[in-house]
Amino acid sequence: MPAYHYVAISQNGREQKGVIEAESEKHARQLLRDKSFVPVRVQPAQEKKSSAGKASFALFKKSRGLSSKELALITRQFATLLSAGLPVEEALLAVAEQADKPRVKGLLFSVRSKVVEGHSLAAALRDHPEAFTDLFSATVAAGEKTGHLDKVLLRLADYTEQQWQMRQKLKTALIYPSMIVLVAIGIVGFLLEYVVPKMIAVYGNLNQALPAMTEILISISYFVKSYGLYTLIVIAAGIFIWRRALKSSEALREKSHRLLLRLPLLGYAVKTADTARFSRTLSILSAAGVPILEAMNISAQLITTLPIRDSIEQAVLHVREGAAIHLALKQTTYFSPMSIHMIASGEASGQLESMLERVAQNQEDEISRLIEVGLALFEPAVILIMGAIVLFIVLAVLLPIFNLNEFTG
Repeated sequence: MPAYHYVAISQNGREQKGVIEAESEKHARQLLRDKSFVPVRVQPAQEKKSSAGKASFALFKKSRGLSSKELALITRQFATLLSAGLPVEEALLAVAEQADKPRVKGLLFSVRSKVVEGHSLAAALRDHPEAFTDLFSATVAAGEKTGHLDKVLLRLADYTEQQWQMRQKLKTALIYPSMIVLVAIGIVGFLLEYVVPKMIAVYGNLNQALPAMTEILISISYFVKSYGLYTLIVIAAGIFIWRRALKSSEALREKSHRLLLRLPLLGYAVKTADTARFSRTLSILSAAGVPILEAMNISAQLITTLPIRDSIEQAVLHVREGAAIHLALKQTTYFSPMSIHMIASGEASGQLESMLERVAQNQEDEISRLIEVGLALFEPAVILIMGAIVLFIVLAVLLPIFNLNEFTG
């Protein structure tokens, strides 16, 4: 049955919001009245709009408010229920009832209603492209064709949980250095805004030339005090405009991505992350029985860096013309020699899926190593930089005192 979002008034006069399954909107209102609710608004789940007029359902999409942890949990629950032998519609109902957020309930009920009507699960998922990625839909379709939907979803669950754990590890590792940066910026800002002007004011009546370091500090303090807030506004506006420009212009986005790839450490990290994502996705799709060309196309679309995506799309064309996968990927120049040799070994031995999984694991381990090294270098670098700034402020304030005899004659 279709799902409906409702807003109703309970017997005690409180507003209640939720999701209910019913044959029609009229039936949904009657069900609410049977519960002693007074219906205020009832809308089909897939037609509900946000205040901005956009669809508010986007399961498996972080920008819609679903965290990586919730994504992993929902996928694991669905896979576990299917492995236990429950039919798809019952598993969807159980996961929907388990969900806390009405938005998640509504989407799952909507998918379930399509399945109950006779559509395949993959077709029901494709009706919500804003919620389910091509990887998810294609993998589910392959699982349905091969009769191993539960095993396919278990692999997807492992993948989503791994992605969530990596994000959590990165967020946890960034807490300490972020606090150091914020505290250091706050201390320096406080010194420049309040302490330094009062101490420097003492030298204003000396009518003597101040040391160059002190003059620089006075200029910086004056600028921060007079234009600091405006500077922050301009920087924030510039970042906002730049991000909008990147979203609207693919040419600009490609140029920025090419520049990013040229950076010594960051470019290597981006390249490694994208090749790991491609290998992991291709492994999952290949193991699910998706044809290799279709799997490569889907995997390429999940690459976020445009030059790498374009190169892999060219590699797909070469494979379609008869080239070996490892040779086509080697021409992109983005895959490491070890990855190419492992893929070549997988093609020769007929174990491409397992080799792709190993490639992805190696690349992900490399990303973890880069993060650890980067953070290990970042923390002392921040301390040294902030120490140098504080030393500069102290010397600029104390130098006139050291030369006080010269000033006073």
